[in-house]
Amino acid sequence: MNDSALTTLAVAALVVGVLALLLSILALRGQAARRRRSRDSPLPTDLAGLREEVERLRGEAAGALRRLAVVRYDAFGDMGGRLSWSLALCDDEGDGVVITSISGRSDARTYAKNVAGWACDQPLSPEEEEAVTQAKASG
Repeated sequence: MNDSALTTLAVAALVVGVLALLLSILALRGQAARRRRSRDSPLPTDLAGLREEVERLRGEAAGALRRLAVVRYDAFGDMGGRLSWSLALCDDEGDGVVITSISGRSDARTYAKNVAGWACDQPLSPEEEEAVTQAKASG
């Protein structure tokens, strides 16, 4: 083998070595980035951890006012448009509030009544009862 062939072979080997080194560095950086992302993730990666997270979220959601219903109606015979309404907002246990707005020709009145266990210690109007019943069924 002559000197020019050896030089060409050495340069080619050097280029291949540098390319291999660059590809290795890029692969290691990608692995490190994936590890950082998985470590920074707030979600667990194992099945038991996911089940615990779901149960925790269910516990948080149980106290949320997520059962709701609106009943619209005409409070007075001379008024049209169903401008009066009763809104029931309750959690899964039936604790919450019923808000009622009664609209007349010259004024509107708003009332709020506490609900505990799907019942109220104050008398409810038929529309308020219907709102609570619909909210209970919305689950």
